[in-house]
Amino acid sequence: MSVVTAQTATPTAVLGTTVLFALFLSLTAHLAARNVLDGADPRRALYVGPLPAVVGVVGGAFAIPTAVTVPVALAIDAAMFRWSYEIESRRVLAAVTAVHVVVTVLLGVVLGGITLLLATRPG
Repeated sequence: MSVVTAQTATPTAVLGTTVLFALFLSLTAHLAARNVLDGADPRRALYVGPLPAVVGVVGGAFAIPTAVTVPVALAIDAAMFRWSYEIESRRVLAAVTAVHVVVTVLLGVVLGGITLLLATRPG
């Protein structure tokens, strides 16, 4: 007989995770915008991160398949870039969104690897 335990998260933990994820996505959004656009204002990146972060946290909390969550988050990410940086060209919008995905994945892998190394150190 197997026992299934339910994992409960406090509202503070969920809010903290969402805020940290939004800040991480805002940082990577600024890095992407700075590399694609000329003179990207870092304050505008703060508008890009929160909604995709909410989609990610809600998708994880409700076990929504990534085949649904990722395209929705990418569409919202592109919409937020278009609105925040006032991008008119679809080609530039696609480029900045693609660079944002690449920068987010690379920085996430590096930070995750550092965290794993620090968590498994002896002593």
